[in-house]
Amino acid sequence: MREKIKRLAIVMNALLLVALYFAHNERWLSRLDNMLYDYNMKQAAGSPPKDIVVVAIDNDSLAELGRFPWDRAVYVPFLDMLNQPGNEPKAIGFDVTFNEETDSDSDQAFADALASYDNVILPVIGVTEGDVFGDTVAKPDELLTAYRIDGPLPMFAEHAKLANINRVASPDGVIRQTWLKIRDDQGTVYPSLAYQAAAMAGADLSGYDRMTDPGKIFENNNAVAKNTITIDYQLRTEDVTTVSFSRVLNGEIDPTVFKDAVVLIGFTAVGLSDDSAQDSGTTPIEKKTQLVYVHANIVNQLLGGTSVGYAPAWTIWIGGLLLFLLFIVLPWRLKNIYTILLFLAAGAGLVYGQMLVYGAYKIQIGVADAMLAVTLAYLTNVSLKSYLENAQKHFVTRQFGRYISPDLVKQIVSQDIDIKLGGDSKTITVLFLDIRGFTPLSEKLSPPELVDTLNTMFNMITETTLANRGTIDKFIGDAAMILFNAPLDVEEHERLAVKTAYEIQQGMAAIRRTIKEKYGCEVNVGIGIHTGTVVVGNIGSYLRVDYTAIGDNVNIAARIESQTKPGQIMVSDAVYEKTAPFFRYDEGEDRMFKGKSLPIRVYELLGLAEEAGSGRTPAAPDGQNAI
Repeated sequence: MREKIKRLAIVMNALLLVALYFAHNERWLSRLDNMLYDYNMKQAAGSPPKDIVVVAIDNDSLAELGRFPWDRAVYVPFLDMLNQPGNEPKAIGFDVTFNEETDSDSDQAFADALASYDNVILPVIGVTEGDVFGDTVAKPDELLTAYRIDGPLPMFAEHAKLANINRVASPDGVIRQTWLKIRDDQGTVYPSLAYQAAAMAGADLSGYDRMTDPGKIFENNNAVAKNTITIDYQLRTEDVTTVSFSRVLNGEIDPTVFKDAVVLIGFTAVGLSDDSAQDSGTTPIEKKTQLVYVHANIVNQLLGGTSVGYAPAWTIWIGGLLLFLLFIVLPWRLKNIYTILLFLAAGAGLVYGQMLVYGAYKIQIGVADAMLAVTLAYLTNVSLKSYLENAQKHFVTRQFGRYISPDLVKQIVSQDIDIKLGGDSKTITVLFLDIRGFTPLSEKLSPPELVDTLNTMFNMITETTLANRGTIDKFIGDAAMILFNAPLDVEEHERLAVKTAYEIQQGMAAIRRTIKEKYGCEVNVGIGIHTGTVVVGNIGSYLRVDYTAIGDNVNIAARIESQTKPGQIMVSDAVYEKTAPFFRYDEGEDRMFKGKSLPIRVYELLGLAEEAGSGRTPAAPDGQNAI
């Protein structure tokens, strides 16, 4: 059984390792890693913002200026209010598209206003979907290529800086990364709105120009890694200075608010415009936010020079593999209570550890696969171990439960002692007993009465044997064979065997009187005991196996019992030598037994050895009572 379970464990753990490999490659647990990442990001958010101001196209502005899009002439005084002399912003970035013609006079007025200032950024959108040639997904060494660029009208574009506002959403819809640059099919590069604004504000972007984000963004099953960064969200919506478009237009905002700042214009209105409804998304720190605040976070990150990194994949692989192997071994080596505590500690350690690393170094460790490895390894191996223990316990209980002490059964199971088919040579004490007077009793009793009487005697014999750590080998009609020091080692097994015989004779006294009074028959027990080396174990076939002892010394014990008189207990000289201090015997005599060429000296048990003048039995070794 044990070897079969071990082979099964090897196969199952190998299959688990293969399954974990596929789970990692297919990113089955990426959602859990994303949840942990989002939690880390949310805990780290709340840092003071850089000089960033959001001009909100909010509900008040829509109520005052009307439904969007507005007449473009409105942007002329708006730009003038932002660019008051001495308080000019470093960059003014529109998160609003101007790619369709409207009133020609208004468009021309806006173009003229753009020509007056050199700090305005207008957005473009790179169209990447629907390309039949499949060239729109960035390869590791290439920028994201858009097959079409939707930008502002040429009359606006020639007087402004252009930047892309393409969003990068993870499979779960959360915006965690951004492209710093994209290009069109002609090779023209368009930085992101935030990148362009940060550059105009004086940020050192040389590091980002060289950066390749270790995190992977998946688009059409291909990885986009070049010129992408993971957004370090430090600003919630309420952390960013936000003013209403209409209030800026009306001159209600102190112009010093915009001095040397990065100004971003975008939608914050809710429900009053189709544009505002489309200009929102989910970020790690907010379930719903307007995208202008995503740009604000990226600008804040680029100005601060911060970055979010990822632990190298090989470290995660090695760590997960080591934990997987550890939780294959631990369930087999430790008790279940300890392994479950270690399992819980490992899970908590992985989660809390990655939080600490992120908090200290802004490095995200993907622990979901490692947690899966630990969980599967633990559950599989602790289940196999429990099955083996239950099977072993069931086998031991079935084989020995009725015949040996419950303490011995518990010891066999707890110490995982392998009781296998076959035998071992071992020195034990064998006790044979036979009920004398059983034949005449059986002639007087009905079958139910006979069985009940026999069971009464055998119950007393069994209880006495188990109390003295003996093993009931078998009942043979009206006889019994009892072993001591098997299957487990029992100290002073010779003394315990003689003690058992003495107590059985004492217990038979009451049973004998009852049978005499009830049926008029005399019954008694003859007992023979011998100590020697025998072959003991599970002997038989897989169809039928019994735990027993065989050998010449078993036969000697049986021969001694056959020569006893009713009520007599006789022991061999081997037993006598070990138990003489504890019991009283006669002087002994040499007897010849069938199959033996030399006589064997046997002694009759007369009673317990009493201490002189005390009436008590002497102390056994180690201070225990002798009987």
